[in-house]
Amino acid sequence: MTSDSATGCSIVTVARQLTAVIKAQVPMNKIPEAERSARATIDAVLPTLGAGTLRDTFTLWRPPEDGIMDMEAGTIVSRAFAPIGDVVPSAIPGGRTAHLLLVGPYDGLPGAWRTLFDWCGKEGLTLAGINWQIYHEEKSDPSKVQTSLHALLA
Repeated sequence: MTSDSATGCSIVTVARQLTAVIKAQVPMNKIPEAERSARATIDAVLPTLGAGTLRDTFTLWRPPEDGIMDMEAGTIVSRAFAPIGDVVPSAIPGGRTAHLLLVGPYDGLPGAWRTLFDWCGKEGLTLAGINWQIYHEEKSDPSKVQTSLHALLA
């Protein structure tokens, strides 16, 4: 495993994870609203999905084109299910990823992604164009929120 103690970036191998998502193509300036809306819709139908144990929430995304981001906002689940409305089954891919753990508020995400992508460039890593962030919720103290950033390697 390659890692950089100065940046906190490393290469990790992750397993494929089943998910319940809403897929969307969203203008960059509308991402927060789209994520909140998707999560509210998913939360409302999760009890009826039969998707097993629920895990962390996440957002999977591909690099934006013409200011539009292709994304999947959702929840990691433990088993497959039939779609209900806009909530469909999907998966976070398995494989080798560049990884960075952000500790602190979500407004640190843009800088954390920049750090991870800069490190990948410095290391000569080839990105597959699929990225995701898994939110490990900490309700009591926003300064302790942990978000795992992953960029799938080609």
